[in-house]
Amino acid sequence: MTASLIDRVRERLAAEALSSAALRPNVVAEAIRAESGGLLGDSEVLRGLQVMQTELTGAGVLEPLLCADGITDVLVTAPDAVWVDDGVRLRRSEIRFPDEDAVRRLAQRLALAAGRRLDEAQPWVDGHLSGLGTGEFTVRLHAVLPPVAVGGTCISLRVLRPATQDLSALVGAGAIDPSAAVLLDDIIRARLAMLISGGTGAGKTTLLAAVLGSVPAHERIVCVEDAAELAPVHPHLVKLVARCPNVEGVGAVSVRELVRQALRMRPDRIVVGEVRGAEVVDLLAALNTGHDGGAGTVHANSPAEVPARLEALAAVGGLDRAALHSQLAAAVQVVVHVSRDRAGRRRLTEISVLERGPDGAVCGVPAWQLVTGSCRGADQLRSLLENRRRS
Repeated sequence: MTASLIDRVRERLAAEALSSAALRPNVVAEAIRAESGGLLGDSEVLRGLQVMQTELTGAGVLEPLLCADGITDVLVTAPDAVWVDDGVRLRRSEIRFPDEDAVRRLAQRLALAAGRRLDEAQPWVDGHLSGLGTGEFTVRLHAVLPPVAVGGTCISLRVLRPATQDLSALVGAGAIDPSAAVLLDDIIRARLAMLISGGTGAGKTTLLAAVLGSVPAHERIVCVEDAAELAPVHPHLVKLVARCPNVEGVGAVSVRELVRQALRMRPDRIVVGEVRGAEVVDLLAALNTGHDGGAGTVHANSPAEVPARLEALAAVGGLDRAALHSQLAAAVQVVVHVSRDRAGRRRLTEISVLERGPDGAVCGVPAWQLVTGSCRGADQLRSLLENRRRS
């Protein structure tokens, strides 16, 4: 199968307007025979069929990596440089592309599958893919074309598997210390609002799903996400998922708009899977209108950095620093932090309470830490829990 023959077969199938579901092996084989002028034998057609299936369906040569257990990220930086994160560290895989054109074709095909465009006029794409592999997970796609990507087309794929583990499973796996699990359970039942902070891949979504699974069954949870990741075991969960614009640039539904819609759905708890933009303004407003016990995740290196992170996000939504801290002080009581140690293990490392200082700024006070246990904020957390029990 030469590059020229591959292109001709692809163009022939495209001209016949066949969907991915209609690309049956016999259809592709017939296209190969036709474009080769009948000069290929059965063995050559079979090899060509394998090449075309890689070129036309799924994630091509990256599909086995995406389907492998424990893989969280697949990163392509060059035809001969495909990296994977197996939950412990980044390592180079054995997968190779024939050339730069093959990487570019895959990136553009994935972009089209996500309903986005990727070409010289729009040299990067950010979107979500579903139906890859077994169809049991979603993939977040990001790709950049040259010359913006100087070394060649770059593809970044984040595997978003449904987060279904409960707190007891995380305790059993060593991700949560038993004493921290008791505190979490008290926080959930006292309906204190919390943010789960941590870096990329630290396990924020996994912990949030476990927390939601411990919410009493009679409560209605409305969860807003950028991509469907949360799948807690709870009998009354409503999931709203944002939508990217299509190739014409229309049809987008933002997380911020969905937070507003969630308020009209009679929620007992409002949850935002990841607070990453101006939706923080609407989330804090919602938590200040009687919706106790809400939750969300946010990227931050420590609980102490969460207020500054929220300041930056709120500025995008038009909320100034003073207003942000005022809203935050009234809306959120607890920050739970997760991180990965040097061995790659994901652990709950700190539980902090938020308090407002004399200058009006909110700061995090550690109440529990993995290394030391109870900290100076423990009494404040205990007081919050007792007040909620009495109310």
